[in-house]
Amino acid sequence: MTLTPAEKTELFGDFDVDGHAEEAASRWSGSPAWTESQRRTSSYGKQEWKRCFAESADISGRLAALMTSGVAASSAEAMDLAEEHRRHISRWFYDCTREIHQGLGELYVSDARFTDSIDRAAPGLAGYLRDAIQANAARSL
Repeated sequence: MTLTPAEKTELFGDFDVDGHAEEAASRWSGSPAWTESQRRTSSYGKQEWKRCFAESADISGRLAALMTSGVAASSAEAMDLAEEHRRHISRWFYDCTREIHQGLGELYVSDARFTDSIDRAAPGLAGYLRDAIQANAARSL
């Protein structure tokens, strides 16, 4: 990562990006998705990360609005946002197949760190996103 320590703090807050990178490397190093993500993100500067995070926050905000208004995770609107979420990952990190996306959805609810982060937008959003991802994958079959 080409960011200075101050830029990392500005962008990632108290999230330990370096520690997370070590853990992620131990889990996924050598996989095509890991290799591609490393290739892409190694060139991202502050502005690219800001755009990436803004897009992600927009998707999360729209998902939270659907969830809090009572729209089912299996609705066309929620599935469309789940698909947008998948494409966002593909655009910024690696080719996120529907199978990989489903695995991420499960990770979002099984790892409290992901759940807590996603649920900052709205309590319960991690589970709602996981359900929308599952519904979207089923719709594509």
